[in-house]
Amino acid sequence: MLIELLTAATNAAPQNKFGFIEAMEQGGLIAWSIFSVLVIMSVGSFYILITKWMEQQKVFNQHKQIQAGFWRAGSLKEGVTKLEKNGAWRQLVEDGLAAEAQHTQMTDSLEAHDWMHGSLARSEAAINSKLAGGLPFLASVGATAPFVGLLGTVIGIYRALINIGLAGSASIDKVAGPVGEALIMTAIGLLVAVPAVLAYNWLQSRNKRIGELLAGFSTDLLANINSKGAVRPAVMTKASTQQAGAAAKPAARPITAPKA
Repeated sequence: MLIELLTAATNAAPQNKFGFIEAMEQGGLIAWSIFSVLVIMSVGSFYILITKWMEQQKVFNQHKQIQAGFWRAGSLKEGVTKLEKNGAWRQLVEDGLAAEAQHTQMTDSLEAHDWMHGSLARSEAAINSKLAGGLPFLASVGATAPFVGLLGTVIGIYRALINIGLAGSASIDKVAGPVGEALIMTAIGLLVAVPAVLAYNWLQSRNKRIGELLAGFSTDLLANINSKGAVRPAVMTKASTQQAGAAAKPAARPITAPKA
């Protein structure tokens, strides 16, 4: 008896004719095309976000290798072997060493310095350009996705007006499908654009930090090369930092008994 009541209630329940699939089917080829473009934008945005984050994290991890042992090496040629191959930091060192090998052909010492400085600057620019790859796509998606969704919205409203004109009345069954399609396109456009804008700003801030680290490392390299290895940045490990902090504390004074 209970099963029969449930079956009758299920059969009597009205079916939803204004869902997402139904609205897209009413929109036809244009609606599906706009939806496909937005899906491609979204997938591309998340792909760039993940791949660029992994690339940036790799650069940050390689920077720890520099702090760990690069500047403790006897020379740059010895230190470069401790850096990861095909890495940004190793590229800077190798370009600096190549510029040092070529600067002997300069007749003026000032020209030699400018040559080495320019070589390191070009290397920095190449690394920064590689890190910035894909970010224009995120910026384009963030700027255009709402308008692509708006195109679907305009088409949906237009179809609703046509249905009203053909039916001669604004009944809900005539306009619900096109209006639902319009609202769906607007929502999807915003859902695609907002993550793309947030990802773009976040990756840009990380690239800026990497650029600052590259510029500082390039300056240290230039000073080390021009001084024949005499000038190098002070690199302190965690243990040495703790020792330095302990040495900086004033020694405790011995407690003496008061005189009678």
